Amino acid sequence: MALRCRLMAATCWEGCEVSTLDNNQLQDNRRDFKFARLRRESLDASPFAQFSQWMDDALQAQLVDPTAMTLATVGEGGRPWQRMVLLKGFDRQGFIFYTNLGSRKAAEIAANPHVSLQFPWLALDRQVMVGGRAEKLSVTEVVKYFLKRPMQSRLAAWASRQSSRINSRQALETQYLQLKEKYADGEVPVPDFWGGFRVVPHEFEFWQGGEHRLHDRFNYTLDESQQWQISRLAP
Repeated sequence: MALRCRLMAATCWEGCEVSTLDNNQLQDNRRDFKFARLRRESLDASPFAQFSQWMDDALQAQLVDPTAMTLATVGEGGRPWQRMVLLKGFDRQGFIFYTNLGSRKAAEIAANPHVSLQFPWLALDRQVMVGGRAEKLSVTEVVKYFLKRPMQSRLAAWASRQSSRINSRQALETQYLQLKEKYADGEVPVPDFWGGFRVVPHEFEFWQGGEHRLHDRFNYTLDESQQWQISRLAP
């Protein structure tokens, strides 16, 4: 908390020097990784099965937001951007998430479908990275999921033109309340600007934190015969 306050106090907009933050506090902020080891013989031949095992571990450990994943896209001029989205399903076809089709992420995927995902299960000293190609879900898949969402989420999908500039929070809340009254009978249709994507993987990395910064990293890649090959990577 004290560090955050000093960071806020050090904020300046006219090129002034930041002098109140002790960078040693950042440089010395570290911990040892002693949770577990990851061995080649323990890995499943399928990265999907391995991911399923680790996701189950995250759920059993009752981590906060275990389905939260960082989605990285590439925009105009090759500039990357990231944000957290929620995993809503996965199988051997890929990883599913939903979003507003007018959002920045959707626009960047339309221009460049190559994306990456990261699952930051830091309480277990684990990360999973996935590289793949994002493909739009079918209308049937989108409708089926949308109608299962809570009423508040369906209304919010209509109220927010995601990533667009708005005048105020109040304007957003007013729009939400108007929609709540309009659809008081509970029949909220699927917006035509709302949909989903499936990330079809071509690469996985499973990362397990290790003592002395000697982490265990294993990479799965597809070979020419579409078989998964596993390699150990240096930490």
